[in-house]
Amino acid sequence: MNLDKYLDRIVHVLAEFTPVVISALLVLLIGLWVIKRIAIFSQKTFEKRDLDVSLRTFLRSLISIGLKIILIVTVAGMLGIGTASFVTILGAAGLAVGLALQGSLSNFAGGVLILIFKPYKVGDTIEAQGQTGEVTEIQIFNTIMITTDGRTVILPNGALSNGTIVNITRNGFIRLDIPVSVAIENDLEKVRSLIFHVLDKNDMVLKTPTPIVLIQRIAEGAVHIQVRPYCSYDNSTFVVSQFNEALKEEFKKNSISGAIQTRIIHNV
Repeated sequence: MNLDKYLDRIVHVLAEFTPVVISALLVLLIGLWVIKRIAIFSQKTFEKRDLDVSLRTFLRSLISIGLKIILIVTVAGMLGIGTASFVTILGAAGLAVGLALQGSLSNFAGGVLILIFKPYKVGDTIEAQGQTGEVTEIQIFNTIMITTDGRTVILPNGALSNGTIVNITRNGFIRLDIPVSVAIENDLEKVRSLIFHVLDKNDMVLKTPTPIVLIQRIAEGAVHIQVRPYCSYDNSTFVVSQFNEALKEEFKKNSISGAIQTRIIHNV
């Protein structure tokens, strides 16, 4: 008699919960398939946006894991398992980890923004956080660059994304400001012509934008001129050196006298 009651109860429980279990399994299987399709779609989207490979992999894993956690909680709820405490514990753990890694998360968020919006890329020369150098690597948490004197500088992405970044090489050229001083008695038109002649002979000086020669000021018996040619950043040092050397020879051949510093001494 008791055995019949137990068998009836087992049959009743199976009849009651079998549809629920089957429904939960179907939701789990369909959910896993949908999550896989979403991960593939997101990967293709990241590739179209030309995101960094490391960022692509991380974001795809983050999306997949987050959706799977939601799916597991949903399936557990369908099976009658209490999920409120589980969600609470998960939220508290996330908050604790977030507080503990506040600085690192800021750098991570900055790295994601830099890799998505690309204010600079590997190979660019930038000025940021008081440092100037060529970017050699953009990591999730840091940006690594080499300065002109060969030092390796590691900058946190959080500070970079929230600060001012000067991308020196983004336009493909920079403008130089080269000061030239000549004696006031020289023919300024001739001086200007010689300067343009020297610039025109230098292959590293760009023809577009056009170089500019300005009379900056006349003072202390001299004419102070500002020469503004354009060139690539990598050639800037060579352009200045070659320009000064060639201009000196041209001034010498054409009898252009340089500025002589005069000092007035008052006897008291």
